[in-house]
Amino acid sequence: MTKADLSDLYRNYIACLNKQDWPMLGEFVHHDVVHNGRRIGLSGYLEMLERDFDEIPDLHFNIRMLIADPPYIASRLSFDCTPKGSFLGLQVGGKRVSFTENVFYEFRNDKIREVWSVIDKVAIEAQL
Repeated sequence: MTKADLSDLYRNYIACLNKQDWPMLGEFVHHDVVHNGRRIGLSGYLEMLERDFDEIPDLHFNIRMLIADPPYIASRLSFDCTPKGSFLGLQVGGKRVSFTENVFYEFRNDKIREVWSVIDKVAIEAQL
């Protein structure tokens, strides 16, 4: 897969998340996906995303930086949203917060097989 193809695939994955098109998630995420060292599988990944959108109804993934080096993607995502209650152990309680996430993906057979994610919790704390 070329860098351009992988970048397009990733952008389509992010569009899938933003539409909450859960039936399509398996087109992008491997059935045996690993997230931050934990094998959660596609069903666990879906549960994580559904929980995120339930806790943050206005959640929207914005790509700020995207680097493709097949089979890897590095991305900096930004968020400007309003978590309903607690988020990352912080009592946000409906306050609008902005933060970023640095995330790396490994693709196998054109699907996300492993994800390493770090959210800038300090940025959220500074806004509370």
